[in-house]
Amino acid sequence: MVFAVICAGGIGSRMGNAEKPKQYLNVGGKPIILHTIEKFVVNESFEKVIVLVPESWISYTRDIINKYLKGIEKVEVLAGGADRNSTIMNSIKYIEDNFTLDDDTIIVTHDAVRPFVTHRIIMDNIDAAVNVGACDTVIPATDTIVESLDGKKISSIPDRSKVYQGQTPQSFKAKKLKELYLSLTDEEKAILTDAAKIYLLKGEAVHLVRGEVFNIKITYPYDLTVAETLINTDRE
Repeated sequence: MVFAVICAGGIGSRMGNAEKPKQYLNVGGKPIILHTIEKFVVNESFEKVIVLVPESWISYTRDIINKYLKGIEKVEVLAGGADRNSTIMNSIKYIEDNFTLDDDTIIVTHDAVRPFVTHRIIMDNIDAAVNVGACDTVIPATDTIVESLDGKKISSIPDRSKVYQGQTPQSFKAKKLKELYLSLTDEEKAILTDAAKIYLLKGEAVHLVRGEVFNIKITYPYDLTVAETLINTDRE
């Protein structure tokens, strides 16, 4: 079975909006998170679309899903964890408690604030997770990447032809992801930035899936303007 896992546990402090987390801000007439959920709900590959949000926003999230996606029983709203990976582990526990978690169970994890993911990207993720076990969606870096270890001076400039910008989805065989995560030390868990790094810390391969430049993450106020433009372009 294949499950979508939409991670919406953040509060969006970089957006500078104190009223509500960024995933609930409106773009194109409805909350960002709804645009994202819709991309997965219409895909028949998914047994369930699991949406993980701050606990205090569970009721609100269910209400807007019922408003915009009335009659859709495919979506389950759960509380997220303290960080991204504990949030993903909450989704795996839900699968384990309500379905079957076996070697073939696939999760496609995605940022709630990346509403422009395409059907092609989603299907490529599913195919990669089924065939090779783990994948990350990326695009080639177009700008030169500069590394600074102290934040003051350049430490190195990696070869741009070998550097990619990470997006989501990231997709995995769920049982193996859980086993690898539970095998990490507290020190290893402390340096995690995303789920793909769990595999890398354990010497496991993560394959690349081609993303799209427009598969943007809405993080800053400027991104809202870009998102409105993209949605309006889609409607024309």
